[in-house]
Amino acid sequence: MVPREHGDEAIVADGHGKEEEVGVIKFSVTSFLWHGGSVWDAWFSCASNQVAQVLLTLPYSFSQLGMLSGILLQLFYGFLGSWTAYLISVLYVEYRSRKEKEGVSFKNHVIQWFEVLDGLLGPYWKAAGLAFNCTFLLFGTVIQLIACASNIYYINDRLDKRTWTYIFGACCATTVFIPSFHNYRIWSFLGLGMTTYTAWYLAIAALINGQVEGVTHTGPNKLVLYFTGATNILYTFGGHAVTVEIMHAMWKPAKFKYIYLLATLYVFTLTLPSASAMYWAYGDELLAHANAFSLLPKTAWRDAAVILMLIHQFITFGFACTPLYFVWEKVIGMHDTKSVCLRALARLPIVVPIWFLAIIFPFFGPINSAVGALLVSFTVYIIPALAHMLTYRSASARANAAEKPPFFLPSWTGMFVLNAFIVVWVFVVGFGLGGWASMVNFIRQINTFGLFAKCYQCPKPGAAVAPGPSSLHH
Repeated sequence: MVPREHGDEAIVADGHGKEEEVGVIKFSVTSFLWHGGSVWDAWFSCASNQVAQVLLTLPYSFSQLGMLSGILLQLFYGFLGSWTAYLISVLYVEYRSRKEKEGVSFKNHVIQWFEVLDGLLGPYWKAAGLAFNCTFLLFGTVIQLIACASNIYYINDRLDKRTWTYIFGACCATTVFIPSFHNYRIWSFLGLGMTTYTAWYLAIAALINGQVEGVTHTGPNKLVLYFTGATNILYTFGGHAVTVEIMHAMWKPAKFKYIYLLATLYVFTLTLPSASAMYWAYGDELLAHANAFSLLPKTAWRDAAVILMLIHQFITFGFACTPLYFVWEKVIGMHDTKSVCLRALARLPIVVPIWFLAIIFPFFGPINSAVGALLVSFTVYIIPALAHMLTYRSASARANAAEKPPFFLPSWTGMFVLNAFIVVWVFVVGFGLGGWASMVNFIRQINTFGLFAKCYQCPKPGAAVAPGPSSLHH
């Protein structure tokens, strides 16, 4: 693997039928660790971005859904998410090829999803893409901060979760110094290793500790809980808000097409065993414990998993925040600035509202479902499917398409039918029923714990905690 600086390759072939490559081949240890743009880099980025803190909330979702629905919905939304990620990659290639035919160079410009929508469908689509994507990413980073505070509390409860949120907000602000997704090579690799350890720790610890005394598995028994859990799984496979940026960081973006599917298949090996084992062992106890760590006994293995997840959540914070940094840089005219320090200083105002929102709404678990229903449903599923249908609605657009239909669905009609199904299903089930259920659950959390909760789902002072694997270590 030979790193390249500024390694983007043009989508459009030059006059000799070869891809025009931009960048100078240069090898060093620093560039090897820092400048990533290969297919493997993209795979690590997609996989590690999918399975951050959501690993810890999936057992909670299984307790809401029941075992069978939990497994089937993971498979369903995993493949649905892989399909819409494929659509986004097709639309990116279409947009970039059109622009490069017009002589536009992207050497010093990172293409983003809202720009693809603008170039293919016009300003109204740009506005919709920008609004949904930025709001989703904003709350995605909020969730990472909440997760950091929730996790560290299981190792050190001398400080409350709100204080830990202040501390980790300052730590995560250092992501302003990471220029782009080219520079996440080593972080993506380490991040996936960390979540792999955590997932298998959850599964093995649950199996070794066995079922708690009197365990019950009553889910699903309430519609509100069922659709709340379903939208959390919809959120799990909705890492598409950074798909275009990951593609643009590749040396050969046209090779992205099936990377998200391959990443999802690996993610299944982490999420299905860990969530199933935890639900088997703890059952309905999980309904009151959105973070799976809270039910496992304190051991060195668990502390290692907590620390690794903290590091990975820092990485995921950067993943979700970097596109927001790009948008802000473009707004204030700093996107082409070469100085890393100047760009970092310009990015800092983005971190402040994220910090503030994490302190207002520290509801680990329920906030995932709300974001999934109200934002991910449009950003990840509905908008890409609609955009693909409209981009290729005319015969001439289909004839001149930069990417033809895939080998497993070679008919344009078949693609339109599948996309229409996704739009209707996600709008009715994800946004409609999921939005209703997740907001009811979210409002209940506010009424129970209040805004600016000092220590969400922490034990009351003086409460007795029984020893053993079923102890509630908050």
